[in-house]
Amino acid sequence: MKFLKYIIITLIALTVYSTRAQEVSIALVKYNGGGDWYANPTSLPNLVKFCNDRLNTNINTDIPTVPIGSSELFNYPFVHITGHGNIILTPEEVENLRKYLMSGGFLHISDNYGLDIYIRREMKRVFPDQEFVELPLNHPIYHQKFNFPDGLPKIHEHDNKDSQGFGLFVGDRLVCFYDFECDLGDGWEDVQVHHDSPEKRNEALEMGANMIQFVFTQ
Repeated sequence: MKFLKYIIITLIALTVYSTRAQEVSIALVKYNGGGDWYANPTSLPNLVKFCNDRLNTNINTDIPTVPIGSSELFNYPFVHITGHGNIILTPEEVENLRKYLMSGGFLHISDNYGLDIYIRREMKRVFPDQEFVELPLNHPIYHQKFNFPDGLPKIHEHDNKDSQGFGLFVGDRLVCFYDFECDLGDGWEDVQVHHDSPEKRNEALEMGANMIQFVFTQ
């Protein structure tokens, strides 16, 4: 069953990148614990529009919300978690997310400030034998259509720290990318939300597009 789910997710991802004949969706993950999983409501639609324009993908601009413990998670090759506060997963949700990632799915986590200690705790439950590792500057996720030789761009200031891109792996496959002290999701929002400069907003969208391209072709 795990192998079958992996094949299904992989075929969906390859199809969406190689042709515009079939539409696919990415999703926003809903979780419990008190954190605002619903933050940045315009971010994913804007990222999808950017990818459809610049990568020639055919991703649905209507972004579904999927509970982290739902079997519907497996319908999406790329899912996104954001928020400012606590996240608490039930044992069933931990198992569902682990199966999703091991079966070919990909999780992007964007720390919207205040999520870090909680998401690290919960992802440790998903993969008890792993810690987040910082990706090297030569990792392919930084060198897709858009080149980021210095790694993850700095979009928003949180604690006067450098932006960092962390990953979790299943074998050699990157299954989770965590942008820390960066806030890509904020950068994808409508320009009037945070009033980012055109250059900064474009950086965020280009990095997001790299993630989509990486996921759909790895």
